[in-house]
Amino acid sequence: MSFAMSLRVVVFLLLVCAWRASFADTLLVLGDSLSAGYGLPTGSGWVSLLETRLAADEKPVTVVNASISGETTAGGKRRIQRLLDRHQPHVVVIELGANDGLRGIRIPLIRENLSAIVDACQRHGARTLVVGMRIPPNYGRDYGEKFHALFREVSDSYGASLVPFMLDGFADDRALFQDDGIHPTSDAQPLIMENIYGQLRPLL
Repeated sequence: MSFAMSLRVVVFLLLVCAWRASFADTLLVLGDSLSAGYGLPTGSGWVSLLETRLAADEKPVTVVNASISGETTAGGKRRIQRLLDRHQPHVVVIELGANDGLRGIRIPLIRENLSAIVDACQRHGARTLVVGMRIPPNYGRDYGEKFHALFREVSDSYGASLVPFMLDGFADDRALFQDDGIHPTSDAQPLIMENIYGQLRPLL
């Protein structure tokens, strides 16, 4: 093959890649350690598994994981606009609130912060998925119930999609959690991915 012909082939392939990329959605995951892969081998967290699942389903999606261990709804609220401007996501998965609940942050403040994040995403034009969470009864039953309910309240207010409980189906299985009793193990990550993907798929 001549140099000129080789060059034309390379240019053609680059154009095809660019054309395919123009049709790809960008998915932004805004979360805490549960999405950042805390204590897990690289590539074994649910976000990485989601990327593999999307590729297997031939869905052209670019996944950006902006999760940070220890993140709160207040931190997510501060970061979200910069992330939206930088990555221009079509879909945003919001997995925040667990650290707020473990610290006993007032429910109205958590709700306000989460609402601000969803509002920013929707003003940007992104479809949103709120991931709900439960916490241990450290602060009493009333606090725990109101904490869990706030995720649905926010999603209903904005017409956002909802995963009612991120750890649904295995939260009581101690064998699927790391020694700290908080962070799921590698074996639990496919279960988390399935919980989220079921609600996420219609948005892609």
